Amino acid sequence: MDLQTLTDRLDERLDTAAYADLDASPNGLQVETRSTEIEHVAVAVDAAEATVEAAADAGADLLVTHHGIVWGGMERLTGTHYRRMAPLIEHGLGLYVSHLPLDGHPELGNAAGVADLLELDDRAPFGEVGPEYIGQRGRAASSYTAEDLRSSLADELDTAGQPVQVLDFGPDEIEDIAIVTGSGSDWIGEAAEAGVDALVTGEGKQKAYHEAREAGLTVVLAGHYATETVGVRSLAALLEEWGLTTTYVDHPTGL
Repeated sequence: MDLQTLTDRLDERLDTAAYADLDASPNGLQVETRSTEIEHVAVAVDAAEATVEAAADAGADLLVTHHGIVWGGMERLTGTHYRRMAPLIEHGLGLYVSHLPLDGHPELGNAAGVADLLELDDRAPFGEVGPEYIGQRGRAASSYTAEDLRSSLADELDTAGQPVQVLDFGPDEIEDIAIVTGSGSDWIGEAAEAGVDALVTGEGKQKAYHEAREAGLTVVLAGHYATETVGVRSLAALLEEWGLTTTYVDHPTGL
């Protein structure tokens, strides 16, 4: 598939333009490919030296990631920026990035994937960022306890052996669940206002403990990396439907 055609289709499917003024990450094509014809796409959570090299070793023409190289502009191609950019250019490998658009997509997104794992129904957008959303909320088909919720996520997500943490301050029976993957503890207040029983996210900040306790809300911390593997896997499935070969590059951080 022609590179321009592929990136246009991804931008349209992910509604990339809607997040243009909201995201520190410039979403879409961050680095061009040597060849304009794309046959093999690697997907990964992070654009880093290890994942770029793995994508090149797999023979990919393009690497699609959730976390890209550029955040809020790039003034100099030195240090970490250089070390990540150099192998892309050396191998002629392009980089396409979808950060907040992939968090919030109602079908392909990270939150949507976690909601699928938890079999949530009656879903609605959650996690406001300006006029857009980066998460979902829904209702469990049958109630969870905090331990049930913890063990379900531990079983379904690759946490690299790290425990799923629970701030168990919510009701004994958990039915209404909100999800913001990655670093989503800043949405504890919105979750409390929405009246949900639990917020599932990746990692928390120190203040999350007291905010959750005071709100009477269970907060589950299942790992930043682990909760954001589902979106790029969904993109891989979509790309295969479009006739492309894909490789999933897994490089868990344990964080």
